[in-house]
Amino acid sequence: MLIGVPREIKTNENRVALVPAGTEALVAAGHQVFVEQGAGVGSGFDDQAYVAAGGAILGTADEVWARADMIMKVKEPIESEWPRMRAGQVIYTYFHFAADEPLTQAVLASGAVAVAYETVQLPNGELPLLTPMSEVAGRMAVQAGAKYLEKVHGGRGILLGGVPGVPPAEVVILGGGVVGLNAAKIAAGLGAHVTILDISLPRLRYLSDVLPANVDTVYSNRHNILEAVTGAELVIGAVLLPGARAPHLVKRDDLKLMKQGAVIVDVAVDQGGCVETIKPTTHENPTYLVERILHYGVANMPGGVPRTSTLALTNATLPYGLRLARDGWKTACRNDPVLRKGLNVVEGKVVYPGVAEAFKLPLVDVASVV
Repeated sequence: MLIGVPREIKTNENRVALVPAGTEALVAAGHQVFVEQGAGVGSGFDDQAYVAAGGAILGTADEVWARADMIMKVKEPIESEWPRMRAGQVIYTYFHFAADEPLTQAVLASGAVAVAYETVQLPNGELPLLTPMSEVAGRMAVQAGAKYLEKVHGGRGILLGGVPGVPPAEVVILGGGVVGLNAAKIAAGLGAHVTILDISLPRLRYLSDVLPANVDTVYSNRHNILEAVTGAELVIGAVLLPGARAPHLVKRDDLKLMKQGAVIVDVAVDQGGCVETIKPTTHENPTYLVERILHYGVANMPGGVPRTSTLALTNATLPYGLRLARDGWKTACRNDPVLRKGLNVVEGKVVYPGVAEAFKLPLVDVASVV
């Protein structure tokens, strides 16, 4: 198979979908790999490293997209990339369709096959290709929150862990999945008092067992959410419904009850956000104020630490990429129900329920297309 790796062009996105070691593995398996010039530089991998691994460097994104049977990316194709997509081409990346109707329509119109990292799912519900970036984003959310609580950045002027004689910050985490667990670990480690909310009692029991004593677990309902966020200095949105839009757990009117200068970091922003007032921002302009509450909505948070993120991501995505390249998308997805869950849009048809529900589009049974 001919595999293309274009340079990521989303604002301040320095990750790359394939490292030289992955290129070597694909070439050893009999495939050709085309990498756009400079694609790996932001993550610390120069063009020569890809050449040494057996890949070929192409000068432009147009060349990479035109030659490749399968495109490997990190983030969803943005508008300037849509014309490069073509019928039958496999695009293997994060899509988050349910929060982006124009992207969904563009991929439908292209006839491409969209395999979304974020919906590849194990039988136990784990999302193996989303997990590494959720781990990074959860940890970064606390770093970002701690920074923006500083007065010079618009926050309340609160040190997350406090000091002897002065209480620590109140950190509230909405969602106890991978993002929430990792955020709680870091916030608790810095000495904050943490409250983590989730709707799963078994999950809350697990979190209570593994997290330190300065973390309280609370069942997530409207009353408890409102009580928690109104006392918080930092609120971290960590809600995930695989392949679907996140529910709004914090309403605009709730902000009026929160402490002035409190910070919201909504990691769920790429799925629409679990805070009604959140909107996607960039690493260049990460924050804005609503009702005197500082909002941080960077939709590609792990792109801020591209070396760590690229290595973590490609460790997870490469085995499935090798399978897609070896067998072709149809056979690979037919034989592997885990990978089949990654199919979202196939040659003009929506085959993932969350995407169809988000935009009231017809849903085609995935079994009929593989």
